[in-house]
Amino acid sequence: MPTRVLVPSGVLGLGFDPVALARGVAFRPDIIAIDGGSTDSGPFSLGTGTSKYARAVTRSEWRQLMRARAEAGVPLVIGTAGTCGTDSTVDWMHEITVELAAELGQRLRIARLYSSQPPSRLAGALSAGRLHPLTPAPALTEADLPQMTHIVALAGAEQIQAALATGADIVIAGRTTDTGIIAALPLQRGDHPGAAWHGAKIAECGALCSTNPTSGVILVDFDDTGFEVEPMAEGAACTPHSVSAHMLYENADPFILHEPGGYLDVTGASYQALGPRRVRVTGSVWHPAPYQVKLEGARVAGFQTSILAILRDPRYVTHAEDWIARLQAFLAETIAHRMGLSAGSYALDFRLIGLDACLGPLENRRGSPVELGVLGLITAESAEVAAEIGKLINPFVLHYPLAADEELPTFAFPYSPAQSDRGAAYEFALNHVMDMDDPMEAFRLEVSDVAAG
Repeated sequence: MPTRVLVPSGVLGLGFDPVALARGVAFRPDIIAIDGGSTDSGPFSLGTGTSKYARAVTRSEWRQLMRARAEAGVPLVIGTAGTCGTDSTVDWMHEITVELAAELGQRLRIARLYSSQPPSRLAGALSAGRLHPLTPAPALTEADLPQMTHIVALAGAEQIQAALATGADIVIAGRTTDTGIIAALPLQRGDHPGAAWHGAKIAECGALCSTNPTSGVILVDFDDTGFEVEPMAEGAACTPHSVSAHMLYENADPFILHEPGGYLDVTGASYQALGPRRVRVTGSVWHPAPYQVKLEGARVAGFQTSILAILRDPRYVTHAEDWIARLQAFLAETIAHRMGLSAGSYALDFRLIGLDACLGPLENRRGSPVELGVLGLITAESAEVAAEIGKLINPFVLHYPLAADEELPTFAFPYSPAQSDRGAAYEFALNHVMDMDDPMEAFRLEVSDVAAG
């Protein structure tokens, strides 16, 4: 049975064209699906179990989608709720939904899919040989698991299907694959499995597969041989190039995509333009495999203080890397002498903003900047030690000379104090998959009914 999926945006919180959303609703979709987050911004959200996006922005966009759902009379699904998909962010999104239901006078059935994992479950899987590292993956022992502040498993299509089977009007899912929320209904209704997963991959970031990526809204039709995709914004178009190129996005292999329960192969896919703005894709193949889900975990890596100075003296700008090397060696000796800290008990990393702050030694496009920002990142076992190191290095970041026989320079601090305490710094600590006999064994569902007003 053909299935029509409306995707309002690549992520809730990024925005979308409301006119395009209305146009999509008028096409009578079978479901509205949107992603709620990712790991793009690093481990902080997972480490803290909090959303990257402002509550006010999330609430405003979710309100529009709840109204669109009511108009269309179809389920609304969000995956990876609250950026990281922990139980706490599922509950945060549920709280917003209940508030809006009262405000909009909507009577709803809400299914919450929880993805957080207790360390004891993973310890059992590890000892049973059911955890497998991906590349790259940190070393993992049973003792590492309780140190993680949050661990989530990435749900796929089967878990979303279980939530939809409750009769839910709205599904708020914890951590999911970006594609699982889109592929779930087409697969449940018997559409072509290769097309379901391939179309879901193309649609995961909304209009990023079109000529107007910021417009957000796209519509995907799935059937028994392929899928068709079209953007809803005026002036936007999907082309064979823009659609096929999206397999390169966030994917190590442009032809193979691994998901829970198998992998997608688009080597033989064909992309056909259906007019100026719509593309049909056929030839994608789904290969079933033993059921595995990916795991993500984060832990505190230390506590951090940052310091920022600006170099404008042309000699120091030209020789900034030499200056940093000299300063870093001096500070290592000074910290050891004055604070009694060995190099292994803290980390002090300088980055030159405007030269190589993003790629470091991999940078190959260096010019002749007028000024450089010097960002120092201090990571230590406690906030107090990191702050003390920040205060110790402050005068040297401001005045340390390039050579021993010259007068002290003076640089600029953009704010006072120059150092800022950043609190806990988190790191990803899991990049593994877990074998599962039952797709729901690591997930739980809760269903509640919300009365209007």
